[in-house]
Amino acid sequence: MTSPTSLPPGVTAAVLRVNGEDYPVVFPTHHTLLEVLREKCGLTGTKHGCELGECGACAVRVDGEAVLSCLKLAVEAQGCAVQTVEGLQNDNELHPLQRTFADFGAAQCGYCTPGILMVASALLDRNDDPDDAEIFEALSGNLCRCTGYHRIVTAVRWAGAMARGDDWRPPEEDFHGADSQAPLAERSG
Repeated sequence: MTSPTSLPPGVTAAVLRVNGEDYPVVFPTHHTLLEVLREKCGLTGTKHGCELGECGACAVRVDGEAVLSCLKLAVEAQGCAVQTVEGLQNDNELHPLQRTFADFGAAQCGYCTPGILMVASALLDRNDDPDDAEIFEALSGNLCRCTGYHRIVTAVRWAGAMARGDDWRPPEEDFHGADSQAPLAERSG
């Protein structure tokens, strides 16, 4: 990494801790965390949407809290633990939210899904048994143009149940898989 003393004005050298790994990066000081994650760290799961904090597609977690990365300067993330959607799974095991979103068809086009997953994971870390109103409130900053949010809310409730060790799951008639009515775990054996 370039020595901080040899950098031109307006350029920052930093080590960002993302998904448990250190990323030495050099970037214009005015760049957002979103820009640095995508362009310097190569983590493109976090989506570039509105640049105004209106759509939620860029949500990540910073020190455990859901943050809109288009509104946070990358320099503000120095010394923080940043988590992107790429860091949700543990080893090769899907996060319960990833599994329930896949099983229940909660991701439509998928563009908003990474931001929704990050906000929902922060919610479930605070409260693993949220009611529908709490889920809607947590996701109020995430826009999804493809759904009416029913599947998303149900998938979040199901992931919370999994985290609690509860065997609750959506009714079978709510599954609308193209090839199977069974959840992913049952199809993949």
